[in-house]
Amino acid sequence: MHFRLPTSAVLWAGLLATAATGQVQRPDLAQATEQVTRQTNEFRAAHRAGATAEDPALTEAAQALANHMARTDRYSHEADGRRPSERASAHGYDYCLVSENIAFVQSSAGFETRELAERLVRGWKESPGHRKNMLDAAVTETGVAIAQSARTKRYYAVQMFGRPRAKTIEFRIANRSPTRLRYELGERSYELPPQVTHTHQQCRPLTLSIRLPGHAEPIALRPAHGERYRVERQGTDGYRLNKG
Repeated sequence: MHFRLPTSAVLWAGLLATAATGQVQRPDLAQATEQVTRQTNEFRAAHRAGATAEDPALTEAAQALANHMARTDRYSHEADGRRPSERASAHGYDYCLVSENIAFVQSSAGFETRELAERLVRGWKESPGHRKNMLDAAVTETGVAIAQSARTKRYYAVQMFGRPRAKTIEFRIANRSPTRLRYELGERSYELPPQVTHTHQQCRPLTLSIRLPGHAEPIALRPAHGERYRVERQGTDGYRLNKG
């Protein structure tokens, strides 16, 4: 996802500031990226999404795209010829999930460090697609980078999110009954024949819903990594979902 602030409004405000101070403000980009990460984690905490940890590979991938956009003034998720997931892989990130926000801002007056970070974070918050990436509870890591174009003086920002393959959620469900069963995992439906075990690997926690014979309501649960479930027949017509 990407956004840009209205150029006319940004430049107009910048011209007013330049006339008042006579100086162009120059932010500390390293500090600005730290503030973007901190502000984003504060935003996530307020929505119970969990903090993301800075990951070196994601940071390198974000910096590579930010540098490329600043050098070419080409603004796109694929400005360097790669999709976000390809870029993450190229920089050594073994991913289960990858998402990316990009933006650019500019002002003839420049920005203070905090102002630049706040402007970027606010813009992403106010855009539905970017906001969704910021509040994705499934991602656990992040990388942020900002670079300035020498030609246009735009500040290009990249915010990457990821969940490493090592955090893939794997669980099993076995049918130990004589009856063919069906269950839903997320939006997909599966058949589970008698004496068959299914192993699922997923990047996001999903709801498992299974309706057992004789039960009026389906059983719904959210499997965690490593959990095992089995459907067993009890008595002549009783069915039960057991864990372990």
